[in-house]
Amino acid sequence: MFRVISLNANGIRAAARKGFFEWLSNQDADVVCIQETKAQKHQLTDPMFEPAGYLAYYEDAEKKGYSGVAVYSRHEPKRVIRGYGDPEFDAEGRYLEVQLAGLNVVSLYLPSGSSSEERQAAKYRCMESFTEHLHKIRRRRSQTIICGDWNIAHKNEDIRNWKSNQKNSGFLPEERAWLDKVFGEYRFTDAFRTLPQEPHEYTWWSNRGRAWDNNVGWRIDYHVVTRGLADRIRRTEIYRDERFSDHAPLIMDYDLDHGG
Repeated sequence: MFRVISLNANGIRAAARKGFFEWLSNQDADVVCIQETKAQKHQLTDPMFEPAGYLAYYEDAEKKGYSGVAVYSRHEPKRVIRGYGDPEFDAEGRYLEVQLAGLNVVSLYLPSGSSSEERQAAKYRCMESFTEHLHKIRRRRSQTIICGDWNIAHKNEDIRNWKSNQKNSGFLPEERAWLDKVFGEYRFTDAFRTLPQEPHEYTWWSNRGRAWDNNVGWRIDYHVVTRGLADRIRRTEIYRDERFSDHAPLIMDYDLDHGG
């Protein structure tokens, strides 16, 4: 089995203080994708940020304390790709890809539009340019897992209070329609939904009120996979026994052998 874990850490140093790396050391993951590191590589001097047994790669935002993604891989990549080709969003540290033998794994952090109309407009620009990149990924001969925080809940079952959130960023009709295309016309698969799931499975909870305690959440973190992997998913888990972030780790096991 080939295990891939994704987590929006909401600050990798904060997640570390909450025990994330101790937990990770017992997970036997092949690849770990982190989003929202909120750190520059030179600030991560503690050895824990390069976990034993892994090759660690970081892609920082130019702006300090903002965004940033990382990938830890047990398998040496043939190539590491930093950014997906859009200067505006590559400067924000939102895309990092490791290319293994026959398998590419991406750590992706799509923008949130919740803070302002300007950021929502930026989110739409990112969705548009990332669509072009998705077409490029689809044309590859190798298979790809795009892990991370897409900042969009796709369907009503992906958000607890869907009726009251239809005008909020992350659940807007235009955003959901784009994911319809990603999982339809563009021929990618929402890996989590390939297996039967219990109701109310979410990956992010607001820090307001008691959203975590009451499981009033959103499922905005995904493994989005190319079609050749759609029948290779064997196990899914959203880990909630401990809390390292306002997001939960998303764990998936694939019927693959060392990335090939």
